[in-house]
Amino acid sequence: MTAWWAFTLVLMVPVAIAAVAAGRGNSVGRCVAVQLLCSLVTLALIAFSFALGQSFSIDLPLALALLSLPAVLLMALFLERWL
Repeated sequence: MTAWWAFTLVLMVPVAIAAVAAGRGNSVGRCVAVQLLCSLVTLALIAFSFALGQSFSIDLPLALALLSLPAVLLMALFLERWL
């Protein structure tokens, strides 16, 4: 097992905690948990691509990193306006 595989496996614990937190609590806490989840999944996908030896496949994590903040802001706007 390389260091990239170990890092990917270690990141699964906080990803699971953030996923549980995104399903519970008030709307502000869920927005924060979703943003944390997107950041952790971005790191996990980058580590996974390096673990597979295909460092050119980090386009998906970079797109996720760029689109996660506007998505969470839109979710907060929806929650504020309609719920």
